[in-house]
Amino acid sequence: MNTENTEASGLREPAPPAIPWVEELADRLARELRELVLPSLGQASARGLAGTAVGGDTTFAVDEIAESYVVDFLARESLPVALYSEDRGLMTSGDPDYVLVVDPIDGTRPAAAGFEAACVSIAVAQWGGDPTMGDVFYGVLQEIKEGGVFSARRGGGVRAQNLLGRDIDIHLSQNADLSRLFWTIGFRGRPAVELSTVLGGLIDESSVDGAVFDLGSATYCMSRILTGQLDAYVDVGPLMIEYVPEVEKRFREVGNGHVLNNAPYDVAASTLILEEAGCVVTDAAGRPLDGRPLLGSGVDHQMSVVASANSSIHQRILEQIERGLVSLRGYVT
Repeated sequence: MNTENTEASGLREPAPPAIPWVEELADRLARELRELVLPSLGQASARGLAGTAVGGDTTFAVDEIAESYVVDFLARESLPVALYSEDRGLMTSGDPDYVLVVDPIDGTRPAAAGFEAACVSIAVAQWGGDPTMGDVFYGVLQEIKEGGVFSARRGGGVRAQNLLGRDIDIHLSQNADLSRLFWTIGFRGRPAVELSTVLGGLIDESSVDGAVFDLGSATYCMSRILTGQLDAYVDVGPLMIEYVPEVEKRFREVGNGHVLNNAPYDVAASTLILEEAGCVVTDAAGRPLDGRPLLGSGVDHQMSVVASANSSIHQRILEQIERGLVSLRGYVT
């Protein structure tokens, strides 16, 4: 199903020209990664530990299978395309024109457990200079277990299809009541007490008439806003460190020496797709993500994210986060 994201002013930037071959390449890599990973879902072997990714997160056995496939894919295709993946970082061959930012399994832990909350995420940008989130011109999300696909070209709206190729309707919630909020939280690698200090008010307000979930995949959580199953996705990790630098020590304690928050490969494709559908996506302080660097996974590249189905609920969430950050500062200091 195609939808158009119309700016409030009625004006929008001209859409960049379509690059069919590189979009088809991203779609094909997403499909092939799904087919590769699907038999491992829920298998005990998928939970084996295989090392540490460039960003510091744990690499599971199923990650290593998918990441190795991405490396082979680049070598096999011999096209002017660079790849940036979660575990391998930047891979180039020859003189690339484009870069594919690939998270082969966004939601490794749910995938290892056999749950639905795992996707392949691929964002495409032009190579050269220092590309930013705003330079992403195509994104595709491929559900691993259920097989649905969400894709968008900047300025061209969203296409969503199920495993059988039938259109998935885009349903954006119009809920503006925090007490009725259905939302998800970014929890992995974040210190629990400090995170709850920031988000406790929002959790309490929505815990009876609404619901809060931790589904283990930013990509999957954000895509559920498109289906109307959720109102929002909230990850405040990097903003907590920005606002109260002393809390970074706790992040490193929980993250086995690393700071583990969302990197561009986690959210680049889903941000474009949601924005094209008319959703609101910013950092947890309400700032746009467009200027954030696209290639990298260290602390300087990590970003907080609030993605919402509509601007009213988005603003209310940001206000709750601001109050929570004040509470965090009082708790830590």
